[in-house]
Amino acid sequence: MHSFSKRLRGRRGLRAAAAALGLIAGMGVVSGCGDAGPPTVNYLVDARFSTYNANSVTGNSDGVLMAFTRVLPGFSFLGSSGQVIPDHDIGTATQVPGPSLTVRYDFNPKAVFSDGHAITCDDLYLSWAAQSGRFGGFAPATTAGYRDIADVACTAGARTATVTFAKGRDYRDWLGLFGAGTLLPSHVVARDAGVPDVVGPLRANNRAALAKIATAWNTGFTLRPGSPVDAARFLSSGPYVIDSLSATGGLVLKRNDKWWGDQAATERVTVWSTSSKPTDLPGGFDVVDIADGSVADRDGRSAADQLKPAQVTLADPRRALGVDEIVLRTSGVFADPAARQAFASCVPRDVLTRQFGRGAQQWNQRFGAPADTLAAAVNGEFGRRYQRADLARARELKGDRPLTVRMAYRGRDARSKAMVAVIADSCKQAGITVSDTASPTTTATDLGRSVDAMLLSSGVSFAATGAFDPTRSSYQLRGGDPLNIGDFRDPAVSDGVDQLAVATNSEDRLRLIRLIENAAWQGVASIPLFATPRQQGFAASMGNVVPSAARSGTGWNMDRWKVSTK
Repeated sequence: MHSFSKRLRGRRGLRAAAAALGLIAGMGVVSGCGDAGPPTVNYLVDARFSTYNANSVTGNSDGVLMAFTRVLPGFSFLGSSGQVIPDHDIGTATQVPGPSLTVRYDFNPKAVFSDGHAITCDDLYLSWAAQSGRFGGFAPATTAGYRDIADVACTAGARTATVTFAKGRDYRDWLGLFGAGTLLPSHVVARDAGVPDVVGPLRANNRAALAKIATAWNTGFTLRPGSPVDAARFLSSGPYVIDSLSATGGLVLKRNDKWWGDQAATERVTVWSTSSKPTDLPGGFDVVDIADGSVADRDGRSAADQLKPAQVTLADPRRALGVDEIVLRTSGVFADPAARQAFASCVPRDVLTRQFGRGAQQWNQRFGAPADTLAAAVNGEFGRRYQRADLARARELKGDRPLTVRMAYRGRDARSKAMVAVIADSCKQAGITVSDTASPTTTATDLGRSVDAMLLSSGVSFAATGAFDPTRSSYQLRGGDPLNIGDFRDPAVSDGVDQLAVATNSEDRLRLIRLIENAAWQGVASIPLFATPRQQGFAASMGNVVPSAARSGTGWNMDRWKVSTK
């Protein structure tokens, strides 16, 4: 029996409660189980399908893992509470004795990509090389965890690899490494780079070949809505494979006939993106997982209003793993910390929480989420000076200099647009101009270039984000890490993040959280607000759907979803 089936049998209570959400209906023409094809599940998410590479900066910020968790599985995946769950369909990860953390990865002998090519340690080696930060040219979303690996013992084409971490760098969340979305087909990258395999050139530090490999990893998996999907490039290693991607945002996934595990329960899933124009979205969504306000029509109605008579519920903010925050650049208008402090002083965090938090409490941390009991216990200790707008202090810190803040978010997000308007109105009273520069094409890389402040969720994503272990998200404050898109630099904070990544004692972790957050508030690296309110639900005709609080979204067990055609 497939491991998912075993787990879900023990979650009848969750399924029964979720089923009570009822039928989800949408706007426009209903699309679902039609006569023209097999039964289809229509899944609405706030991710944007820009790339197949969830590990890139764009893939991470666009939240593509919400769609591809069961297309590109790894040695683990994130469950409904963001917990790491081993995925034995791909293989096993076993800790072995050694002077430092050492893990042996054994691939399932049956594991192949959808072109029939074996999944090997080459794929794992490429994943490490691309995300380790030690090979030039790669542009990963973060180096968290992978940077602590000293060596990967891999013979090209082998079905096993041994990963050895540097002495003293026993990364606490090692089970989450090489998980869903991380094992891209290395033979496709090798083909693009014109090399027999990726292991040899990387191990030899062949700079010419390395540059081509990095380029292929960075850009070779770009998705272009409306263009044919190259089946020889966008390979699957999971129960679903990409069939097509329409210009209107519909990503069609179909069963992968090369999948060696239990067959996906539903033959086809169409994943729809809120980044499409509202008039292009289908009516009749079977599963919904979106941030509140990420869908709005010309009248500015909320997603809940548009989806009536659907019964879509707000996820419990107390179990949230993502936090709305304003990330600031540390150059340009915000090069002086006093300018960042002035802006933070005019942001009415209490008003924003009341108006847009949907019942969540004001949150004062950047990576510790409400679901983390340790973080929840100390939340009130941080950000006290910035609990509400202090316009007199903002004017004093601003002084005589003009201060115009270009603020962005993912376009067509009604809630974010309204939040920026409230911030602009408050800051205007302190002589600070806030300009809304959001567009549907906004990306995380805009911060520091055309944008001074960006509204997104912790972990640097415009979609679902977070995991039960907050280690990865803490790297958004580490100097030099790609997840630190504002380029906040504080040696004490960076050292604290490094220590936190290997700390297992709760007292040590608490001490480090205090060190990091107090320094981050002093330098105003970002302005946390409240748990990101997410709307989740599914139709009464659906079975085995378990909403998730993590960055993989509700699609974490997509292959177990069932739809009734009665």
